Amino acid sequence: MLSPVTNAALTVEHETLFEYGARVDVAYHLAHLRPRESEWQQVDRHQLQIEPRPSYTSQVGDVYGNGSTYFAFYVPHEQLTVRAASTVRIVDRFAAGGVVLDPNDSPAWETVRASMRYSARAPLSSAAEFCFPSPFIPLLADLAAYAREVFSAERPLLAAAIDLMHRIHGDFKYESGSTEVTTPVLTVFKQRRGVCQDFAHVLIACLRGLGLPARYVSGYLLTTPPPGRPRLLGADASHAWVQVWSPQLGWLDLDPTNDTIPSVAHVMLALGRDYGDVMPLRGVIRGGGEHTLKVAVSVLPVAHEDPSASP
Repeated sequence: MLSPVTNAALTVEHETLFEYGARVDVAYHLAHLRPRESEWQQVDRHQLQIEPRPSYTSQVGDVYGNGSTYFAFYVPHEQLTVRAASTVRIVDRFAAGGVVLDPNDSPAWETVRASMRYSARAPLSSAAEFCFPSPFIPLLADLAAYAREVFSAERPLLAAAIDLMHRIHGDFKYESGSTEVTTPVLTVFKQRRGVCQDFAHVLIACLRGLGLPARYVSGYLLTTPPPGRPRLLGADASHAWVQVWSPQLGWLDLDPTNDTIPSVAHVMLALGRDYGDVMPLRGVIRGGGEHTLKVAVSVLPVAHEDPSASP
């Protein structure tokens, strides 16, 4: 499950192009396109290019510690291009940090659930916020029942969470175009297909349905081409996965789309309750009419790195 590679240096390029059918007179946008700094991920370089040049730009942060860029246009325009280019260095927290992941060496999931409840005699964990429903992820009895088939009584939290990831990966089919951004998580659950956003929402809904803290991670994934085939530029897409909280390890990443624990091939962009908190680009415009949207993402190893540091 874990990669034998302990670190990697990757470049990420993310380009978004809007072409409007009519003139946009005023626009306000918020971008989550800067990779997140953490103990295991360092951002060496980040550049954001916006065309045409915005009338106003500012760097802002949110309650979850994500860096973002707010920009506005007060002049007419008929096209918008946003290019983000970043270089990150990632360390596998387990392979390089001397920490051994033993899923069975975690408390019973009921114990963790109980610790998320308010008590006048103890401070409430900051992770408890991620037990509650959010706009894209309501608490649903069907998903809680699905999770309970894995979360048997007194089972270690991480062992059960990893098995739930395995089950979702096996039961659901990845099918591009099978859902929209707004497709309800219950619809995804019933049709058993979707994209990475849907896989993440389903896993989070299952965990929260049991009273356990889980949060949404947006980012990128370095893919490996078949032997003898070149890596395709623009073939790597925006990705999404999940974090579940445990007392020993803190937040543990789980990728149900690929049935793996993320390591050095996953670039973390932002954290939130669900996709709505971390959309790469969102905004409000006046005018514009019908529009077309094109997105291209490329994730590549940094050239001239030590081979042992590349996936």
